[in-house]
Amino acid sequence: MTTRIERLVTSGQFTLDGGTWNVENNVWIVGDEREVIVIDAAHDAEAIADAVADRRLSAIVCTHAHNDHINAAPALADLTGATIWLHPDDLSLWKMTHPDREPDRHLVDGQVLETAGADLTVLHTPGHAPGAVCLYDPGLGVVFTGDTLFQGGPGATGRSYSHFPTIIDSIRDRLLTLPPETKVLTGHGDPTTIGAEAPHLEEWINRGH
Repeated sequence: MTTRIERLVTSGQFTLDGGTWNVENNVWIVGDEREVIVIDAAHDAEAIADAVADRRLSAIVCTHAHNDHINAAPALADLTGATIWLHPDDLSLWKMTHPDREPDRHLVDGQVLETAGADLTVLHTPGHAPGAVCLYDPGLGVVFTGDTLFQGGPGATGRSYSHFPTIIDSIRDRLLTLPPETKVLTGHGDPTTIGAEAPHLEEWINRGH
């Protein structure tokens, strides 16, 4: 059975530090015709469940715990029986959105999540959030970067729990070392590749100072 990657775009709001913004999020569904995982359950549990359809949803993996990436996770877990995974360094952020529901499992740097032909290696990439992770599958030639790396540069670091030098270190040491043809599938907006972004590292550093 062929492993495939599907993108669902959902809309809602991102709230932090007293501000609220309208956002569109990429929800990634990875697997085959029998079993899938969801990366970032954003905004609309019913729409995500409809996209999963009659396949088994084994895991909901959170790239980080900003509310727009996790707000539908408990409801989706309740609908499907899936397990919610989050890096423990983001529990403080998680509790702002879901004070009465803990994630089910903790992501650990270097662990491999296996499902339906995908082998996703967890890369801890703090900076946008303390527990931000990216998920790299060398066989599929993709890395899911959440809000760590976008087409055109790093994720935002202007709010609480974020730190610009840290995200630069994460991108330089954990992402730009991947093969240049690796497709970068982001938390918002269009995909890019490692090769397209790598030449711009110094620009980002200068821009961030």
